[in-house]
Amino acid sequence: MTETNNEKINSNNKNKQNDDRPEYFKKRVLVPSILAGILLLLGIFAAIHSTFYQSTDDAFVEGRLISVAPRVSGPVVKLLVDDNYDVKEGDLLLEIDPNDYEVKLHQAEAKLAEAKAQLKVSQKDVEMKSSNLKESYEDITSTSSKLDFAQKDYKRYDEMYKSGIASKQEYDNSKTHLTVAKANYKGATEKTKSLKSALESHQAKIDAVEAEIQRLEAEVEQAKLDLSYTKIYAPQSGKVSARSVEKGNYVQIGQPLMQIVPKKVWVVANFKEIQLTHMNPGQPVSIKIDTYPSKRFKGRIESIQRATGAKSSLFPPENAVGSYVKIVQRVPVKIVFEEDISKYNIVPGMSVVPKVKVK
Repeated sequence: MTETNNEKINSNNKNKQNDDRPEYFKKRVLVPSILAGILLLLGIFAAIHSTFYQSTDDAFVEGRLISVAPRVSGPVVKLLVDDNYDVKEGDLLLEIDPNDYEVKLHQAEAKLAEAKAQLKVSQKDVEMKSSNLKESYEDITSTSSKLDFAQKDYKRYDEMYKSGIASKQEYDNSKTHLTVAKANYKGATEKTKSLKSALESHQAKIDAVEAEIQRLEAEVEQAKLDLSYTKIYAPQSGKVSARSVEKGNYVQIGQPLMQIVPKKVWVVANFKEIQLTHMNPGQPVSIKIDTYPSKRFKGRIESIQRATGAKSSLFPPENAVGSYVKIVQRVPVKIVFEEDISKYNIVPGMSVVPKVKVK
């Protein structure tokens, strides 16, 4: 009986081992084969996909951030905007106390008016001196003519006196007339020189006053500009961001007060250099933004930067120094949207995954 039972047990064990072989065969052969087939298909798909498309997750939404800063200093008396306010170009953002700048403008205008009045007085003096100088030139002409006549007359009487034809009295009279004519001519000449010197002096004074007027006119214009700078307007349309000023704050020239973020945005994607082989401006791009995972935005490549990101950085690498390790470089590519995105909240800094169709 014992032997029979053992034979039955051995027979059952053999049958059980035979039944387990197909299951073992499935696990050791079929499953790896299926996995290998799936991986092969995925590899083929990835290879085909990489041939026609290039993508990167090193991409972000970019835009202009316009810093608003005052051009004059003073306390803020009006503040009309807050963070996330929509503003249009030319909207008044804030106002600095204008009183000091109004006073400076009035002072500059008063100095200018005083200089212009002084110029008028100097011009009248010059006109009078010019008239006197003209008269003195006429006196010179007249005295010169009289002197010439007196010289000829004296010469004639001198010869007649020596010949005994003219009396001594006539000779003395001609000599006296010559002396007076010389004195008159010399006086007229000296007066002309004096008037001419005075005229030149007054003309120089006028030139100085005119130069002073030009300087004061520039001061007035600068004072007007400074007064206008007390009102700060939006340089572009957009949304207010990073406002750091409050009403009553004393602000300095060039101090950042807030930023204006325009609505126009684009994408900067940093592709590896090996991905740029067939990439060119104008190629279509499918843009995925993390904020809208179910939406694919249409775009196109606008331009490719002419230098790598590392080369364009503030401190570019010095490959000639020390040991060199080759690193695949990335090149920034600018991608613009080809559809209206105004209804979406797409702002600078958002993460993006662009996919460029290169073939």
